[in-house]
Amino acid sequence: MIVMVELKSRKIFASGVWKENPVFRQILGICSALAVTNLLINTLIMGLSLIFVVTMSNVTVSILRSITPTRIRMMVQTLIIASYVIIVDVFLKAYLPDISEALGPYVGLIITNCIIMGRCEAFARNNTVWPSFVDGVASGCGYAFVLLTIAFFRELMGFGTLFGMDVMPGGWTNWIIMVMPPGAFFMLGAFIWIVRSLGPRGEEEELKK
Repeated sequence: MIVMVELKSRKIFASGVWKENPVFRQILGICSALAVTNLLINTLIMGLSLIFVVTMSNVTVSILRSITPTRIRMMVQTLIIASYVIIVDVFLKAYLPDISEALGPYVGLIITNCIIMGRCEAFARNNTVWPSFVDGVASGCGYAFVLLTIAFFRELMGFGTLFGMDVMPGGWTNWIIMVMPPGAFFMLGAFIWIVRSLGPRGEEEELKK
């Protein structure tokens, strides 16, 4: 029994991080992917915030799934998500005010992130607590993985730094375009193209169905 649960958890996690990655597979949550990926530290905090929100929202929706009326389930899910986003927002303002200010409205906009609502509606509403927890962590990690990858190259080439520390040799000319919105579009498009090009053909055909 324990082995079966472990195998199922691994399958759910692998699916959330790679096969059904919310960003480069489902093309969800790209607004924040484009907005906060100019610096690694901002991206890391945004990624951790979304992992917390989507995981706890999944768990809560799963716990309440049997007593939530079908007609109002979307409103209940939105309220649950908003509650956890408020917790994150208050925490950042209290303990990381500089990062909170840098992220601006994008923390609050986690409420409208379709990744979270999608997992609550598609998975947590139909599964027990533990699988919902794993699915939330996996989806959040998949999102954070893409954002951190994009932020790594944008900060490195745009500022010559990583986590604010100079790493490029003297004489390096910063690529200004990488810290501008077009740079974010370019990096995200290149990332999705590379991932899908490297994937098996059968996997690509499955995505088109």
